[in-house]
Amino acid sequence: MFSLGYFLQQVMNGVILGCIYALLALGMTVVYGILRLINFAHGALITLGAFFIYFVSFRWGLPLVGSVFLVLGFGALMGLVLDIVAYRKLRGGPEVALLITSLGFYTFIENFLKMLISPQPYAFKTPAYLNTMFRTRFLTFRTIDIFIIAISITLMLLFHLFVKKSKMGIAMRATSENLEIARIMGIEINRVILVAFAIGSALAALTGFMWGAKYGQISYDMGFLTGVKAFVAVVVGGVGSIPGAMLGGFILGLAEILAVAFLPTTFAEYRDGIVFAILILVLLIKPSGLMGVKEEVRV
Repeated sequence: MFSLGYFLQQVMNGVILGCIYALLALGMTVVYGILRLINFAHGALITLGAFFIYFVSFRWGLPLVGSVFLVLGFGALMGLVLDIVAYRKLRGGPEVALLITSLGFYTFIENFLKMLISPQPYAFKTPAYLNTMFRTRFLTFRTIDIFIIAISITLMLLFHLFVKKSKMGIAMRATSENLEIARIMGIEINRVILVAFAIGSALAALTGFMWGAKYGQISYDMGFLTGVKAFVAVVVGGVGSIPGAMLGGFILGLAEILAVAFLPTTFAEYRDGIVFAILILVLLIKPSGLMGVKEEVRV
């Protein structure tokens, strides 16, 4: 039987998951817009961020607030290393070389963590104040739920302002339009790409913490499918569109949760398949994505 309270609860759960997908999509769309790179290694940064918080805060006792700021810096640093070590020398070559390299780096990091830590999942226990329960007439939620929504929306707004108003943001937009012309105009391409990787990787590392705090478990392979879904959100929203990436993330999060909540159990078990069904449907109806602009190829 339909219940308004149950429906609103599932919508809230979908929004929370959508926030995570949207943040990841935001980081991926910046890198893809400049390098046309489907960065599979982005998923590894989710895992690294989750385990960084786990050990630094929960094992070694650093205050959680300080750990959250540290994980942003750690993610940014990993993004810089990834660009300098893996991608810089491949620029200008076949795009498939970048794709294979990103997949190789993800596989290396995943198996390194599996060997170094454990193939078994870890319980991600957050402080009591993040698990404080609130009950209203229609909704039940924890402090961590409000944290995820508030931080995600804040970061999205700040990123939007950064891209639209700052000199570096304008340089990133110019580089994504045409890398060679941006270089001729005097833009330092390497610096722009480093900033793009740093921002995207910092957001990915933070979402690792969000995922663990929300669902209570982390594992060495948690980042792959999540990263793929984030790229699906990029495509659904429109490649190169920052608002589109965020919209795509929320659509996937809501669709995934509502499918599990309202479809028969047989269908709900295929929640991942539903995500990719949405991708196929959007590409059939609007190949450029919901907020994407069709590019004209000039000869």
